[in-house]
Amino acid sequence: MNWFAYAALSALAAAATAILAKIGVKDVNSNLATAIRTLVVLVFAWGIVFATGAHRGIPKLSNQTLVFLGLSGVATGMSWLFYFRALQLGKASQVAPVDKFSLVLTVIFAAVFLGESISWGVAAGVSLIVAGTIIVAVS
Repeated sequence: MNWFAYAALSALAAAATAILAKIGVKDVNSNLATAIRTLVVLVFAWGIVFATGAHRGIPKLSNQTLVFLGLSGVATGMSWLFYFRALQLGKASQVAPVDKFSLVLTVIFAAVFLGESISWGVAAGVSLIVAGTIIVAVS
């Protein structure tokens, strides 16, 4: 499979995540719900690592890789905590699209921190996402 197929599957899984999480946080503290979800992700991810033999690459990891993966993990944890609380307080049909505003920020961060160029097509798409996010947020 190519990158687009994986990205499409990611979008499908993320959509399921929003609906399942909205139902799951109904009668529980959102931080506890996030911790439970995280535990499931942890077991699932490490299961795949060991099943595929990827654990053999652990000794080859550089300190820089570990630092940036660690920081990414902290950012993920924060994102999940905020997302679950937002789902508790709002409608999934509004929370998920606003959460996806991260796409806009990712494009900007990729340009600033990674030196990636932004084509006219990407700029147009990002502009539409901004407009859509505003419409969803105020409706």
